[in-house]
Amino acid sequence: MKNKRVVITGGAGFLGSHLCRRMLADGASVICVDNFITGSLANVKEFAANKRFRLIEHDISLPLKINGKVDWVLHFASPASPKDYLEYPIKTLKVGTLGTYNCLGICKAKGAKFLLASTSEVYGDPAISPQPEEYWGNVNPNGVRSCYDEAKRAAEALAFAYKRQNGLDTHVVRIFNTYGPHMRLVDGRVVSNFIYQALTGRPITIFGKGTQTRSFCYVDDLIEAIRRYMDTDFPGPINIGNDREFTMIELARMVIALTGSTSRICYEEEMQDDPKQRRPDLTKARKYLNNWKAQVKLEAGLKRTIEWFRGQLRK
Repeated sequence: MKNKRVVITGGAGFLGSHLCRRMLADGASVICVDNFITGSLANVKEFAANKRFRLIEHDISLPLKINGKVDWVLHFASPASPKDYLEYPIKTLKVGTLGTYNCLGICKAKGAKFLLASTSEVYGDPAISPQPEEYWGNVNPNGVRSCYDEAKRAAEALAFAYKRQNGLDTHVVRIFNTYGPHMRLVDGRVVSNFIYQALTGRPITIFGKGTQTRSFCYVDDLIEAIRRYMDTDFPGPINIGNDREFTMIELARMVIALTGSTSRICYEEEMQDDPKQRRPDLTKARKYLNNWKAQVKLEAGLKRTIEWFRGQLRK
């Protein structure tokens, strides 16, 4: 990536800030675009003195003009946790549709490559497991989660329409549950919720019976996979995540043990359209990403994430 110029939307968010760090480390110049609905200046303050880093405060749902060359546009802007997209359903739909459209317009004008951060949510509450990229999903198109699910499905459709009609070089990655440092303390996603609750002595909240499963990928593993994906010609979609499943009860007990917390587990009413099972088929990831697989085991990744959360709570 040396001497490349990369635009990262949502660059001050959890995943976006890790991408900024990796692109800068690889020698690229980075233009970080964020409107700070869920992103944070604290996530990118370490890059402020880097002459190859530029921050633009902007809502990518609105048109954006970038002067000079652009080699890549990585579209990571979007509320990503149920808490956030339930609070901002229209903004979520707009960034997934209009934001993607604007990013693709930049790529078309600049001859740049495009990478869309899609999501495992396009599979909805899956009827098969693990979920291969060929599976079309089981999504409620007008449920409370549809603002996120359908925005990402529409974003994928836009990316492939631009590829077919305009010959754009597009990459679509479907990201499964990812965790690690720089998640917000009250992010609303299950790993951050459990860690925050455990460290502050609050009850660990499980929605439903806790038998629903997720597979958790540490952020460093995800970023490495995305970096490898950028060096391929495969348009995707491609699943990236960890294919080992854990129930919510298992995760809660692990977090309690690792934090030494006295928090108890409490159960609340099941959330609408909450998937019962989520596990990626990683056959394509192994094939196209040089036998990539997640290296960081859940216990090790949780320890790192817990220490980061402890540091944030001390501030």
